[in-house]
Amino acid sequence: MKALLELHYLQNFAPSNLNRDDTGSPKDAYFGGTRRARVSSQSFKRAMRMDFRARGTVAPDELGERTKRAHEEIARILRDTHARDESAALTAAELALGGLGLPVKDGKSQYLLFLGRDELTRVADLINTHWDALQGGAEDGGKKAKSKKAALPGDLAKELARALDGSRAVDVALFGRMLADLPEKNADAAAQVAHAISTHAMRGREFDFYTAVDDLKPTDTAGADMLGTVEFGSATYYRYACVDLQKLLENLGWDVDLAVRGLRAFLEASVFAAPTGKQNTFAAHNTPGLMVQVVRQDASPRNLANAFEKAVREDKGFVRPSMIALGEEKARQDRIFGDEGQARYVNAVDDQEYANLGEPQRSVKALIDATVADAQAILAALNVPVKAARG
Repeated sequence: MKALLELHYLQNFAPSNLNRDDTGSPKDAYFGGTRRARVSSQSFKRAMRMDFRARGTVAPDELGERTKRAHEEIARILRDTHARDESAALTAAELALGGLGLPVKDGKSQYLLFLGRDELTRVADLINTHWDALQGGAEDGGKKAKSKKAALPGDLAKELARALDGSRAVDVALFGRMLADLPEKNADAAAQVAHAISTHAMRGREFDFYTAVDDLKPTDTAGADMLGTVEFGSATYYRYACVDLQKLLENLGWDVDLAVRGLRAFLEASVFAAPTGKQNTFAAHNTPGLMVQVVRQDASPRNLANAFEKAVREDKGFVRPSMIALGEEKARQDRIFGDEGQARYVNAVDDQEYANLGEPQRSVKALIDATVADAQAILAALNVPVKAARG
């Protein structure tokens, strides 16, 4: 049983193609016997990570980088912080990563590495400390860096491995990481994010046929200079996510302040961040119409998607009947399974109140402030046994 923060949102997107499949079509899925519009959890998590950077609730050095070019960033740190020659620093960084079992080939690592900026800095600092030894080994380092496990001088390999022992990166703590060649450095995600699905049946995709005209010869009537089609659709989506508060605190080294700021960043991004696919074409910048946030202790996660197992039917739109269905499902599960927790919501569509959804809030800020305060109290209590053990 866990201490949880859960999000239940309804979000109505105007015609758009926020998240497309390999053929360029908006993603979909079957649920309850009908085809539903779908937006993947990965696309929402990417949008949230970018929002963390833009909003500034957490500092840049409290975030991570997902990249195949970690060696380039390490070299940049060596150049800017330690005044090392960038070319030599790049070779040293490749050698160091090769020694960790993360070889660089043709200018890239084999797969995307998700590393905290603090980890990248610690690796750069170690390279700087062992600079002379690494430069001696770098004479034939081109081959060594590309091997599966390049040899490093002294105990540098162990020191580098310890540099990856945990991170203060909020996004790594929330969304986890997998390093195939260093499984002991994997991080279990504190947050789980569901694929968003439409509360109603998908009514088929639509196609936008477009043409483009040559600006320097607009009177050419021989035909369009470019033409094509873009698929799109619109839907009211149910979005669900949950955060294991203890796991988040553990992933962040039991730093309550950082965990609280990380949660606030997560909540802000959950409201304001959205996938960016084809937005220059559709500009579907639609914020959620309903935001329900629940903090529960000694509880198990509770996805309310079954509120829409029977597809919602239109009643002056889909948002209001979706709100009613969600409230009924939440009340039913609270009655049967208990652990109602502290639930609050904002209805951004109209002034109607839904007692089944919890305590109404007047604004997103009020909602987030109250939810963070509840979570902070739990995080502080979770940290007490750790402090006692350390003491």
